[in-house]
Amino acid sequence: MQTTTEKESHYNHLEQMSVLEILQNINKEDQTVAVSVNKALPQIEKLATVVAERMKAGGRLFYIGAGTSGRLGVVDASECPPTFGVPFDWVVGIIAGGDGAIRKAVEFAEDDTEQAWKDLSAFDINDKDVVVAIAASGTTPYVIGGLKAANQNKIVTGCVVCNSGSPVAAEANYPVEVVTGPEFLTGSTRMKAGTAQKLVLNMLTTAVMIRLGRVKGNKMVDMQLSNNKLVDRGTKMVMAEIGVDEATAADLLKKNGSVRKAVDFYNQNR
Repeated sequence: MQTTTEKESHYNHLEQMSVLEILQNINKEDQTVAVSVNKALPQIEKLATVVAERMKAGGRLFYIGAGTSGRLGVVDASECPPTFGVPFDWVVGIIAGGDGAIRKAVEFAEDDTEQAWKDLSAFDINDKDVVVAIAASGTTPYVIGGLKAANQNKIVTGCVVCNSGSPVAAEANYPVEVVTGPEFLTGSTRMKAGTAQKLVLNMLTTAVMIRLGRVKGNKMVDMQLSNNKLVDRGTKMVMAEIGVDEATAADLLKKNGSVRKAVDFYNQNR
């Protein structure tokens, strides 16, 4: 199939542009990404809704992808525990070629139609879970094979792709198609397509975690206190929530381990 992500760039003779011209034109293209994501909101809503329902019932969210798409899934999954205080295995990112492919491309890993299901099976995946394939082109054999196997095993499937009418979307129960068009650098889908995928994954897991009760007001009350900046932020959140001084808030936070637990402990023992 002819994919718009692989079409010729609207720009030519890039090597003749000044640095400023290169940056201005990349930025011009980037400004179209949020508009493309906006058009896909109804699809994102359906996917986020079913993921939240499945996770409330004890299921997990699995991302599968290759190259940039796989890395983006790993990033989003790895950020859920520190941001929302959830177990590390609630959201799992799997990349074709294994974790080593996060740093260094593994040749032809994305062409193996059998490996994604093997990778998923290592986590004892079951019909409570959801598998979301991430593929800019929508043609990656690794994720197509993974979706087909998941469907055969009655597992809910979704995808995030950047072309319309793709083989990946055809396999997904809940496809999200964000059509980003040609890249500034022809075929370099780490650019607009990658940005669009990152935006969608941000929206997906944030919406899901809010629905799971992992946010209060607009605060990350379950975030892991893994550095001084976050401890300071948490202390200020406790101060604002229950009206105590900084020393008291810091002590409550240290003893209870999270903003939510610190506030609950204070309210239960006042």
